[in-house]
Amino acid sequence: MCEIHRRILLLLHTLLVLCVQLRHVEGGAVPLTSENLDMTLASNELVFINFYAEWCRFSNILAPIFDEAADAVNKEFPDAGRVVMGKVDCDKENSVATRFHITKYPTLKVIRNGQPMKREYRGQRSVEAFSEFVRKQMEDPIKEFHTLKDLEHLDSKKRIIIGYFDRRDMPEYNNFRRVATNMKEDCQFHVGFGDSVSQMHPPGHPIVVFRPDVALSNENDETYTGKMNNFDEMNIWVQEKCVPLVREITFENAEELTEEGLPFLILFHATDDTDIIKDFKTIVETQLISEKQNINFLVADGKRFAHPLHHLGKSQSDLPLIAIDSFRHMYLFDNVKDMYIPGKLKQFLEDLYSGKLHREFHYGPETTPEENEIKKSTQPPESTFKKLAPSKNRYTLLRDEL
Repeated sequence: MCEIHRRILLLLHTLLVLCVQLRHVEGGAVPLTSENLDMTLASNELVFINFYAEWCRFSNILAPIFDEAADAVNKEFPDAGRVVMGKVDCDKENSVATRFHITKYPTLKVIRNGQPMKREYRGQRSVEAFSEFVRKQMEDPIKEFHTLKDLEHLDSKKRIIIGYFDRRDMPEYNNFRRVATNMKEDCQFHVGFGDSVSQMHPPGHPIVVFRPDVALSNENDETYTGKMNNFDEMNIWVQEKCVPLVREITFENAEELTEEGLPFLILFHATDDTDIIKDFKTIVETQLISEKQNINFLVADGKRFAHPLHHLGKSQSDLPLIAIDSFRHMYLFDNVKDMYIPGKLKQFLEDLYSGKLHREFHYGPETTPEENEIKKSTQPPESTFKKLAPSKNRYTLLRDEL
């Protein structure tokens, strides 16, 4: 019975792939519904979806452009199971729109190996731009090395996943490749095959290893001990290793981080001050891990982010320093050296939650209610990082704006 069930599922999968291919033959983006969506996501490496509404003027402007781009992409990637450009009519497929938290139209989302990317597509909306975006997404993120000596020259400031395999045509390597496409923004991926890596693993038993950013952290190498033929298990493990508790904020990922909606606890550091980064990461990992659902822990190059420093009344000569950006105001940690005192950073966060930071900025510590009434106050510096969030000057419509 199990074999019959397996064959039926395989047949259904084949039929759905054929249906998607027929849609491609008809031209334009593939209409996705609650009936064909899950199988489409599960059977393709990349699905690029236009969530639209018929009543939306901007959706109607985008539709022919997206359809033309779908035809161009289908010509460039004709093999089944690689790329699908799809479209969802959100009024007809309300459950699909709700599932993907669609509130404005059109919204463009990318799903890789069944998993939505953190960031929506917000690039140029043209046939050429869509095609180039898909082309970039489909580039192989894995760099092959040919001798173990090559691994001595990897970037010590990057988090790295290394695979040791007998051959490229192994199903285990295909899982590794799929994981790499999902996590390529967060880790570097390297792989070796055959004789060049035979001393690193037993024949027929590939190995995957995590190498931390040793220049910026005190973490150690770690070998994956899960099942090599289980994509989900490997993907979860790699995600845990590639997305650390303390992340670096850059202009490239700031939008994504602000969209997470959590206040920032930021260490601003001099460009070459790797020691303070290591210490900050260790303190957060050992003392503040219980706060990870409430706070985003970040490090920022004070030279690149000079504007927030200026907002705090500081300059590069004052580095390193620690601040909270609550997305309303910014608050400065009194003395960066105090982070080495157990409980000090934890109390800084508690004072944010309780409103004490805001009150003390206005009135200073240990003042009476009467003094509070008399004392004139100024506002804490406004958040600067909220300005890096997605622009509200979008050409798309919210349902509530009708």
